[in-house]
Amino acid sequence: MGAGVSAFSLSGKRAIVTGASRGIGQAIAIGLAQAGAHVAVTARSKENLADTTKRIEGAGRRSVAIAMDVSLVPSCAAAVKEAVSALGGLDILVNNAGIEQMCPSLEVDEALWDRILDTNLKGAFFSSQSAAMVMQRDRGGAILNVCSLTSEVGIPAAVPYGSSKTGLLGMTRALAVEWAPLRIRVNAIAPGYFRTELTEMFYRNDAWQQSMLQKIPLARFGQLDDLVGAAVFLCSEASAYVTGVCLPIDGGTLASI
Repeated sequence: MGAGVSAFSLSGKRAIVTGASRGIGQAIAIGLAQAGAHVAVTARSKENLADTTKRIEGAGRRSVAIAMDVSLVPSCAAAVKEAVSALGGLDILVNNAGIEQMCPSLEVDEALWDRILDTNLKGAFFSSQSAAMVMQRDRGGAILNVCSLTSEVGIPAAVPYGSSKTGLLGMTRALAVEWAPLRIRVNAIAPGYFRTELTEMFYRNDAWQQSMLQKIPLARFGQLDDLVGAAVFLCSEASAYVTGVCLPIDGGTLASI
């Protein structure tokens, strides 16, 4: 498409966003649609996706809701297949689905470990694998993983979550190198402190909020719209020479550590 603003357009692109019923996944899915993409959205329950699909269609794009449990490999493959059938192909995958549960490390059991790692890391890999099988037969594509500040720093009582997100960062880099010859770019974003349903428990604590704000150079928590521009950039031809990158969207938090 060449340089300039037009390179940011996703017109005619076909995307899948996992975990798109709310929060970060919903914001990115709607943002991709506003940039021109047709978007398949997934969640454990199709009913929970009604608002997201309505808003995508309100932007003038096609949308399809797909029931998907990313912790189950067959479900990953089936969801990608359904999305490709509905949209007529696949250009973009956003691996956003994830869970978090704070727990002191001495109390973590195998079930909790498996539940978080299977959802946040295994699911992202097998969704990417299924997507790449489609993309390699076409003109390539872009995969965007949603990492975390815990991909870079340690957070007490979040070892399974941090391990999954650190693994996701390593996966991003390894797949970027391996799939570059297939013209599949693999990048990530690392959101900082954003108030979502997943993190609401923290924001109920005023002392925690004040402590965190002191660590953020821009002195505010992130808004979901802050994520959209970076997601569109990394999924568009504007980033055609970018792969293997994890972009922090954190108000300068990591830069200040």
